[in-house]
Parts: sequence; C-alpha cells; structure tokens
Amino acid sequence: MSLDNPRLLSTAEAAAQLGLSPGYLKTKRVTGGGPAFVKMGARVSYHPAALDAWIQANTRRSTSDQGGVA
Repeated sequence: MSLDNPRLLSTAEAAAQLGLSPGYLKTKRVTGGGPAFVKMGARVSYHPAALDAWIQANTRRSTSDQGGVA
C-alpha cells in the first residue's frame, strides 16, 4: 500500500495501538460506539485514520465533559 493509503490493521493490531483488548473492539462492533471498521467477507480491519478519528471524537477535558456539545 502507498503512503496515501496505509495498510489496514487487524483487530489485534488496532487494539494494541489503542491500548485496548481485541474483545473490547469486537464488543464495540456489535454495540456501536467503537472506531469505524472495514468488513471484507469474514475479515475485519481498521484504517489507521479511523482510529485517529475515534480517539479525537472521544477526547474530553474533564469527566463531566459530554463531548460534541459546544
């Protein structure tokens, strides 16, 4: 893959990058609220930019910060 189109990450690789368990990402795929993923047949992958976007969307300044509300 080119630099403009980085390699997709497996669930285990994405979990390691995020510091989470693969099981957590599997649960979030079912319940929602996790990072966007790519499904090709039985294979699930994550684009590095989707992980970055999910981190950004879940960044808070305090525990009372609900996010997304200005």
